[in-house]
Amino acid sequence: MQSAPAQGTLAQELAGENPFFTSEQEFRFTLVLPIDDILRDRGANPALHAATLLYQDETGKKTSLPVQVRVRGNRRKDPTVCDFPPLLISFPKAFSASTPFGKVQELKMTTHCLEDSYVLREYLVYKLYNALTTMSFRARLCRVTYQDANGKRKSAEHQSFLLEEASAMALRNKATIIPKLFFIGMQHTDQRKMAMVAFFQYMIGNTDWSVPYRHNIRLLSPDKNATCIPVPYDFDYCGLVMTPYAEPPPQLGITSVRQRLFRGYGFSEEIYKETRTLFNDHQKAFYNIYELCPYLSKDEKLFASRFLEDFYKTLNDPKDFERNIVRVGRRNEKQYTNIKGL
Repeated sequence: MQSAPAQGTLAQELAGENPFFTSEQEFRFTLVLPIDDILRDRGANPALHAATLLYQDETGKKTSLPVQVRVRGNRRKDPTVCDFPPLLISFPKAFSASTPFGKVQELKMTTHCLEDSYVLREYLVYKLYNALTTMSFRARLCRVTYQDANGKRKSAEHQSFLLEEASAMALRNKATIIPKLFFIGMQHTDQRKMAMVAFFQYMIGNTDWSVPYRHNIRLLSPDKNATCIPVPYDFDYCGLVMTPYAEPPPQLGITSVRQRLFRGYGFSEEIYKETRTLFNDHQKAFYNIYELCPYLSKDEKLFASRFLEDFYKTLNDPKDFERNIVRVGRRNEKQYTNIKGL
């Protein structure tokens, strides 16, 4: 188990920065929980279950923290999809910010579902978007040992990642989150930021998002006079992650999440030019995220680089760009394919 950081990080937290999410190092901890009770509790309103989180403090002493956990998610909550569903960890109200997790209330944990490779793939997609903008969710890769509180199952170790709270992401960007009750379409967002999101989703092969329905999208408001900014999350349905259960809706006319489909509207020539430059400027950084990841195999690195290469071929080929992005964006403006649930 990993030790907690020094208290010198307090200034960062007061400024809206949680140092837990700025580290690239895999964080180790143990979660003691009633596994069978949790696996059976996957209904519409899963209950919180008492659990214990174990980690090492600054002196190397094992420290325990009483927490509560419950099943979360939509598709991944389904037992026919995931053997082990995503979890929400709820921390006690008297929780001290001197622990490694910083000052948090609840953290979403993406678990191995079927196997660890999908955790790592999705985690790295978050790192890709972090490279583009600070208005993005930060994630912390973890190595979790699951211990059954009832003693019926053997302990198991798996990779997971914890996701920054939405309120914390907004706070460090000096913004607020716009409630879902406000129906806002893509055309009413900051168009440069909207183009960045649409191109990013196209790059990673993701169609599982919607701005007006806030499906895997949060909207930030920097101030009451500013145009809102979309922030994407949940990338398990994208081609760069390629989970076994990920299938595009048949209405979109594609048969695999490895097939890219632009889901944005049309943008001005100026914004297209700026966005293409932005992604070209970040190409090396994107590749390095995979090349420099110590937890990724050579095959996984090759899998990612080839998928990104196809995106850059389209981005920089005038005919492909016009056909696959510009024309599709115009078509989307005239007749957008709305998917139930999105």
